[in-house]
Amino acid sequence: MNLRLHRPAQGIISERIHLPGSKSISNRVLIIKALSNLPFFIENLSDSDDTYFLQKALENIESTSLINVGHAGTDMRFLTAFLSLKNGRFELTGSDRLQQRPIKDLVEVLKDLGANIIYKHKEGFPPLILEGRQLSGGNASISGNVSSQFITSLLLVAPYFTNGLRLTIQGELVSAPYVNMTIDIMRAFGASVNWINNQIIVNPVPYSYSKSTYLVEGDWSAASYYYSMIALSEINNNLKLVGLFKNSLQADSVCDLIFKQLGVLTSYGDNEILITKSQLHQRNPLLYNFIQCPDIVQTLACTCMGLKVPFSFSGLQTLKIKETNRLEALQNEFEKFGINLEVKNNCLQYEPINNHVVGPLQIKTYNDHRMAMSFAPLSLLFDFISIEHADVVSKSYPQFWEHLKIIGIHQTPGE
Repeated sequence: MNLRLHRPAQGIISERIHLPGSKSISNRVLIIKALSNLPFFIENLSDSDDTYFLQKALENIESTSLINVGHAGTDMRFLTAFLSLKNGRFELTGSDRLQQRPIKDLVEVLKDLGANIIYKHKEGFPPLILEGRQLSGGNASISGNVSSQFITSLLLVAPYFTNGLRLTIQGELVSAPYVNMTIDIMRAFGASVNWINNQIIVNPVPYSYSKSTYLVEGDWSAASYYYSMIALSEINNNLKLVGLFKNSLQADSVCDLIFKQLGVLTSYGDNEILITKSQLHQRNPLLYNFIQCPDIVQTLACTCMGLKVPFSFSGLQTLKIKETNRLEALQNEFEKFGINLEVKNNCLQYEPINNHVVGPLQIKTYNDHRMAMSFAPLSLLFDFISIEHADVVSKSYPQFWEHLKIIGIHQTPGE
């Protein structure tokens, strides 16, 4: 499905957008629920493809040995650790792109802890064959510059290792807030977890929970696209985003600080925020290290390009192994606007130029939901943008295009 986006005739319509539940929180809580068999209800569970595939996999483990998670890298990593503990023989696979995403760092740690895992085809990559068993756990180490999801997957299952886990993180840890999120959620479910210097210690204490419901916070990554739209809109335009908390577990809640430099103010209410274009944006370069929040890089890059704000973004090494190589994808699509986006040493740099963009422009998505949603706000400036394979947004935010209609951005079928 290709969509052509049309900018609102009267500007953004001030509305309340009910954001989807955080995919990151939802998937962690699903693993905890499956491990513990606790009878609580998960409120505001993400309706993303990733969460759907994970939920179905966990529900069907007793009746199937072949588990296909599609493009869901999070599911692949979380289930690798989970299935290592689950009695039975399983094949864990995914899409062609997912089979190109390395998983060796996680697999080798699990094998050191007693897991029986075999690479079906290429060493270091899915598909995996797993013979689940009780794991003894104990001491392990992992590089900090790999995906934080590797660390999270180990931590989530560690309460059920016979001897718990003492995990040493070697070198700089990327996306540390996601590890903090994992630990905070584990503690909410009674886990005994301590992070001391470069070691995370999980004691063999099973999960427990006294409440009947767990509320999943709205997705701050999803909120970033609305921040972008307000930044690109006229002074005093505003939107209410429902489901966000001021003291968030999510790394992408840094949106309120970063977008303030682009003229967007955030006001916190009861389980919602109001974002307002309060002033003209800065003209000084936006300099930021995204090592802790890589998922909003594409959003900020597109916003700055639309505002002609120069930027230098660093800490982007994990973007090369996402749904696509996001650095190359951004570079390719910026060229369609006549812009040479410099990619060097895990950094992105942009200098505004006086260029005349001639439409129509077809934005490729590369099977990457964030490419589709990051470029969508630019439809406020250019009325000839089409998004190829726009349905890719279902990976994290299936209602995205419908929500854009609510605020006045309509779509027609693209070529």
